[in-house]
Amino acid sequence: MHNSGVESASSVGRRRDVVLLGSTGSIGTQAVDIVARNPDRFGVCALAAGGGNPGLLARQAIDLGAEAVAVANPAAMPELRAALATLGSADGARRKLPELTAGADAVADLATRPCDVVLNAVTGAVGLAATLSAIEAGRVLALANKESLIMGGPLVADRAAPGQIVPVDSEHSAIAQCLRGGRAAEVRRLIITASGGPFLHRSRAELAGVTPEQALAHPTWNMGPVITVNSATLVNKGLELIEAHLLFGVGFDRIAVVVHRQSVIHSMVEFTDGSTLAQASPPDMRIPIALGLGWPDRVPAAAAPVDWTQAHTWTFEPLDEEAFPAVSLARQAGAAGGTAPAIYNAANEVCVAAFLAEQIPFAGIVDTVAQVVSEHHDPAGGSVELADVLAADAWARDRARELTGKQ
Repeated sequence: MHNSGVESASSVGRRRDVVLLGSTGSIGTQAVDIVARNPDRFGVCALAAGGGNPGLLARQAIDLGAEAVAVANPAAMPELRAALATLGSADGARRKLPELTAGADAVADLATRPCDVVLNAVTGAVGLAATLSAIEAGRVLALANKESLIMGGPLVADRAAPGQIVPVDSEHSAIAQCLRGGRAAEVRRLIITASGGPFLHRSRAELAGVTPEQALAHPTWNMGPVITVNSATLVNKGLELIEAHLLFGVGFDRIAVVVHRQSVIHSMVEFTDGSTLAQASPPDMRIPIALGLGWPDRVPAAAAPVDWTQAHTWTFEPLDEEAFPAVSLARQAGAAGGTAPAIYNAANEVCVAAFLAEQIPFAGIVDTVAQVVSEHHDPAGGSVELADVLAADAWARDRARELTGKQ
């Protein structure tokens, strides 16, 4: 399923139909902005969201002319239906309203609709079913849902055709772009960059008194609480390490993580002749989102470029794995394979919630995740089915709650 050297034919000049899953979240709303600014390039035929913001979902559906809308939470349906009715008849117009469905299966079903690309920006495990549906339907998948690869890595990897998955995460998008510069056999290693989070250069002892407020103060990105804490612990880089292995088919021994404080170089590829290609852009997710929608073609003016008329200083330094052991733990979980990455991810989410509730210290997040990972024995023996993944996820959450006292 890796993208090394894979490019589909150019689609410039032909409008692409997009199914947008997770349209009301951060990635989804930025994708809507790209589509709205490029009506000659993209059209949205279907939308899905969790249901937490039915008013926004209805507005998106009317503005984009979506034919179908799904919500994961059926309880959101009455408010969504009412909002659509109001917006559909605004200004005396009688707009055609979309077909509505609800439930987790409804979101996954949208991924099978005829379209050119499915953007999966759904949050959480529900995104895995949508990913599998899109792959099995033969759709190009612009992937922003981390659970699809972290929980369902073997399931997804075994089913996806080469080049079928286009990564939307900024680091993996950067790698995909850099891989265009050489053949797969010429790749020596992948280098994932990390901002270092708010606690860069602190020792493990100095991390003992970190508060939730401090952990939520990211130096570069504006993200949700779980992702922001994951950046502080470097768990996010551990997850990206596992995803890079699955996306590009490169062994864990050939994937490095380095700290790049400025977050302008989003990742690099080192080739066998000593050359390194890096992808640079301001920290703006609209660039990888637009590329995911238009792959392999770029979308003009997706976001502002680096201003090369100004002075810039970029720094790179090794990761302190004693203070931040999350990456090495992810490397172990990824190498173990099976459901181990799902255990890592699920335990971490519970531990982050416990830390934010001040039930465990900052260092206790990764320490507890390590204990849960060490206690898990994979009954699947390397052959993983969806039921195995879901069972492992549930077990890890229960065990992490026991260890953290978070019920």
